[in-house]
Amino acid sequence: MKLIASLTSPYARKVRIVLAEKKIDCPLEEDMPWSEHTRVQEYNPLGKVPVLELDDGSTLYDSRVIVEYLENSSPVSRLLPQDNRQLINTRRWEALADGIIDAMVIIVLERRRPPEKQMQEVVQRQLDKILRSLATLSEDLGERQWCTSHGYSLADIAVGCCLGYLDFRAPEIDWRAAHPNLDTLLQKLHQRQSFIDSAPPQA
Repeated sequence: MKLIASLTSPYARKVRIVLAEKKIDCPLEEDMPWSEHTRVQEYNPLGKVPVLELDDGSTLYDSRVIVEYLENSSPVSRLLPQDNRQLINTRRWEALADGIIDAMVIIVLERRRPPEKQMQEVVQRQLDKILRSLATLSEDLGERQWCTSHGYSLADIAVGCCLGYLDFRAPEIDWRAAHPNLDTLLQKLHQRQSFIDSAPPQA
């Protein structure tokens, strides 16, 4: 089994954290989908990371699919609750966090276009999504220690990767001032070895 991933991908980081939390040894093959020499499409026809190649040569892609596979592969550090209602709530947190990342990726790609071809309305539309979603995350978290009432879970991992990606790609978004409870959560997550080891490389 091996993970094909970029060190800057927040979706790959989510999988890497789950692997670490569940103490699953899995080698990492670095590949950047935007690179001229990428081989990602050989593993995933969508040309996206992360991809988990299993021992039989089959592949899993999309971080949510990979995470569910890993969760059911090891009983160590359960990150998804068994109760259906709690499970759906955890997945809801993950969906919103991933949606913020999706919006940020669109902004990053738009800003890579030549200045005369960039569409500010596209950037603003995605930024509005991000700000609305951060407000929802903050409201739902409230004063709890973790995202859900049953303790540290995939919800916290997803939100941590999301907030970390905003810091990495858009430090000008001052989300901490508006949502100090999210900052408290992120600082706590940054103390975990899985988050420390998976931090994106600094330019």
